[in-house]
Amino acid sequence: MTTAKKPLLEICVESFDDAMVAARARADRIEYCAALAVGGVTPSAGAMARLRDIPVPCRVMIRPRPGDFIYGASDVAIMKRDIALARDHGAEGIVIGAAMPDGRLDRDMLADLLSVAGGLGATLHRVFDAVPDPFEALEGAIGLGFDRILTSGQQPTAEQGADMIARLITQADRRITILPGSGITPENAAKLLRTTGATELHASCKKANPAGGGYVAGRVETDGGGVRGLKVGMASFTAS
Repeated sequence: MTTAKKPLLEICVESFDDAMVAARARADRIEYCAALAVGGVTPSAGAMARLRDIPVPCRVMIRPRPGDFIYGASDVAIMKRDIALARDHGAEGIVIGAAMPDGRLDRDMLADLLSVAGGLGATLHRVFDAVPDPFEALEGAIGLGFDRILTSGQQPTAEQGADMIARLITQADRRITILPGSGITPENAAKLLRTTGATELHASCKKANPAGGGYVAGRVETDGGGVRGLKVGMASFTAS
């Protein structure tokens, strides 16, 4: 009997300690961010300096601020510097996105950013989920040289967007990896892999840190048990 290829799990984290928790729980890859409460921004230079201490491949979020993905010249200059820092400190790849005011990908800006990536892997983040034509954006991402697109199928969760994710995977035809993310749980992981044809999943497996309110609110932590449970759920697809 032929078994399915082992699917990979990427965990997004907001600190070095969380990355180590995810790695010990057998995450296959890390998306290294800061401030997940606002969707993730670029980690600090100090945090990036610890990349080589993390025992699994890491892709670094390159996002200079919260909010929209319409960037100006100063944002681009900052992102280019951050890409260089990520590369120099041992990142396996970067996670980027940029949009035009009408929601389409800003291909010129993305090409400019990728021009300094120096052979790093590149994930197009969930700016993709706001584009007006996802199939046009898919072809644009392939043309630009991205190797992954993180998406929930333009729905609040990947489970809700499963039909679109499956259509994107069909159109991609192995030219790029479609990485489903948002709302991935041990309970739905195997079904998502089976119904979409995905080979990787992206999750945060986060738990709230009961630090309190005010300026100390918003901290989340990676739940190692959640990562292990998700790996078990994904393994049930491999064995089926």
